[in-house]
Amino acid sequence: MQLEVQDEAGHRTLRLTGRWTVQEAAALELLLGRVDGLAANGAVVLDGAGIEALDLSGAWLLRALEGRLAAAGARVEWRGERPGLLTFIDEAMAGGIVPGTGEAPAPQGLERGLHEIGRFAVLARGQALDLLGFVGALISVLGRALGNLRRLRPASIVRHVHETGVRAIPIVALIAFLISVIVAYIGAQQLRKFGGEIFVVDLVTIAVLRELGVLLTAVIVAGRSGSAFAAELGVMQLNDEVDALRAIGMDPVEVLILPRVLGLMIALPALTVIADAMGLAGGALLSWYLVDLPLSQYLERMQDAIASTTFWVGIAKAPVFAFLIATIGTLRGMQVRGSSRELGRLTTVAVVQAIFLVILADAVFAVIFMELDI
Repeated sequence: MQLEVQDEAGHRTLRLTGRWTVQEAAALELLLGRVDGLAANGAVVLDGAGIEALDLSGAWLLRALEGRLAAAGARVEWRGERPGLLTFIDEAMAGGIVPGTGEAPAPQGLERGLHEIGRFAVLARGQALDLLGFVGALISVLGRALGNLRRLRPASIVRHVHETGVRAIPIVALIAFLISVIVAYIGAQQLRKFGGEIFVVDLVTIAVLRELGVLLTAVIVAGRSGSAFAAELGVMQLNDEVDALRAIGMDPVEVLILPRVLGLMIALPALTVIADAMGLAGGALLSWYLVDLPLSQYLERMQDAIASTTFWVGIAKAPVFAFLIATIGTLRGMQVRGSSRELGRLTTVAVVQAIFLVILADAVFAVIFMELDI
């Protein structure tokens, strides 16, 4: 018997015994269906000292019992402490959580808009703190490694320079050449209306050296190497290889992340130089084809068009872009947990965020250089 009734002076006591779990839920519902006539004109004391096991299903039934007794006019009291699961259910219901789903009802209208803004702000704050902590750990490891250059792992850095730099030369060179051809063609078509075809050299030279060379290279590297960093480290996380490194006393930031960051910071400026050269070659080819401008005259005009800082403005951006790409790629890779689906999601996030940060950093550089009149 899981429910015993005992009349005492001034009140009625219901002693609850046995197991109140999902396995006994059907029998308990039949038993509680007969409690409507047990309410007294006064207090009904529930004594749960004899309950052997209680889960959420049993707690829901006990809460329903309290409701039936209260509806019948009784004042429900507990002998001893009320079960904590009942308090949990009360708090969940008070918070608007829908039973059976564990989720609050979807807000509507203005409330929904404010809810989404707040959710985005909280997520953005969490991601910013994660990135800040990750950069701090990376700088800390770099500071320790500078005291002992062997800890920089030169062999690993060279390997990543080869993978992220040397192997990317064909695609970077091709894209830079084609984009400069497009810019030169469009510029020549428009400048021809004003008889200023010669200025296509200025357009191509300044655009490639200051902006297009480094920006296009960074975007290509973000899609190529940033995704590779995230995927490689994500697979290592899924295979528990990162935990294995920690178990043998090695720092994953020093072993896995720092060589990738330094390797990319070396490779991207070199790729930018190649992209600049191919971009200028594409402009020279189209200028000769459309404007009938000899190469010697193109080179002479190019030297007159650029300032002493034009080339270095583009090169100065490359290490910063490389740091952003490598940091985002490795961070998202280290955040992979649980499944291959999470690996694919975070790899995509790494590429998108890296390209966004590169473009944002380029805009910041443009404002700074404009203010410095460079």
